[in-house]
Amino acid sequence: MDTRAVTRAHVLITAQLAIGAAALGACGGYLVAGPAAAVLSGVVTGVGAWGGSILVRRRVFADLGQAERDANVQGYAEGLSQGVLLGIAMYQAAVFPLTGPAGVSGEERLARRTIAYRIAADDGLPHTVRTAAAAALEAIDHGQDRQGAQDAVQALHAAVDEQRCP
Repeated sequence: MDTRAVTRAHVLITAQLAIGAAALGACGGYLVAGPAAAVLSGVVTGVGAWGGSILVRRRVFADLGQAERDANVQGYAEGLSQGVLLGIAMYQAAVFPLTGPAGVSGEERLARRTIAYRIAADDGLPHTVRTAAAAALEAIDHGQDRQGAQDAVQALHAAVDEQRCP
């Protein structure tokens, strides 16, 4: 996040609020007691609005910083979940190739298995995705039941979708 842009936006919004408050204060002062009261009321209201906005600036930036950190953590978890799904799907394709038993070499299958396990072991994965990934890897490792492995990968896909769009 570009803090200079956020600071500039906050200053511009603060200025607009202060000018609007000063104009409203001036109109109210003019209606109540005339031109002298309008000037005094406008100045006091504008300075008060400006000062109040300056006092809340720290809270505004703290909230923006926390929102950015939360978005980064959530985005990392979503990306990692998608990576796990892709890695396990690639491993499943190596164990159950569409071209027949001679479609994938043993080295390639082992490489895809290693990658899938490494991605699934990352600490940034949400618990539900990690559990579904472990079940999918177990089903694929047995290598006997194509439908059971497909169901486990579908459950992993559902867990990834649930994590992304609760």
